[in-house]
Amino acid sequence: MALVTTKEMFKKAYEGHYAIGAFNVNNMEIVQGITEAAGELKSPIILQVSAGARKYAQHQYLVKLVEAALELNDIPIALHLDHGADFEICKSCIDGGFTSVMIDASHFPFEENIAITKKVVEYAHDKGVVVEAELGKLAGVEDDVKVADADAQYTHPDEVQEFVERTGVDSLAIAIGTSHGAFKFKPGQKPQLRFDILDEISKRIPEFPIVLHGASSVSQEYVKIIQANGGNLADAIGIPEDMLRQAARSAVCKINIDSDLRLALTAGIREVMWNKPEVFDPREYLKVGRQYVKDVVAHKITEVLGSDGKA
Repeated sequence: MALVTTKEMFKKAYEGHYAIGAFNVNNMEIVQGITEAAGELKSPIILQVSAGARKYAQHQYLVKLVEAALELNDIPIALHLDHGADFEICKSCIDGGFTSVMIDASHFPFEENIAITKKVVEYAHDKGVVVEAELGKLAGVEDDVKVADADAQYTHPDEVQEFVERTGVDSLAIAIGTSHGAFKFKPGQKPQLRFDILDEISKRIPEFPIVLHGASSVSQEYVKIIQANGGNLADAIGIPEDMLRQAARSAVCKINIDSDLRLALTAGIREVMWNKPEVFDPREYLKVGRQYVKDVVAHKITEVLGSDGKA
């Protein structure tokens, strides 16, 4: 099966009241863990690559890893650029085999965001590639994306229809209370998604795919494993999964998950190396990390996204 765009995925997800998991990839073990879980559960998935991942693993390696996963798993897979900073990086990914790109010009004024996004859309659509954009600003840190709490902004529902119509974008990431990274909230702060904003946006752009970034739930199971094996993540707090399930049943068609995968891989590696300090074969500790990634993805697909059996 060849790589696909997200267009048909999102149409089915919207109609079926479930969401597609967009899982960030950085190396072979993460790609394997994600795609093995999705393949066994017959779930469509999006494998997404950040600017940081492209710098670390290189574009060509990541594309070939995804192509290998396609040969081994008979499921729809889209390859997506996460948080493209400008036209040039989006163009590079479009020309380099990606089927979907995100242009994130949300930190610019509204009119400038429209102009930059429209330029990417025109180039991408000419190549058969779909485009995601963003309105509003999520707090938190993820690779090159760094937004302080004071600078975070909810998406304004009265802007979304004009933005979508003028840009021709295919999906829209919105800010309703999610946050990038594992340390999303301060100790004692209660996570809360603004479903009233989501509902209003859905009315303004009915049947249009909505995206949630920063949606890792920061599994305390893996936080505890890391802490028990020499790590310190006491203040790591994520988005409650019941809120994500509610979002997946509404207009949200794509939910981004990155920090949960990093935590799982790190937990597996720490567990082996802390308890077996004599181990020096990377296959031994990466195998455990890969299994934890697979377990996380399987849980997300079946218990949060509802995409199992939808391939």
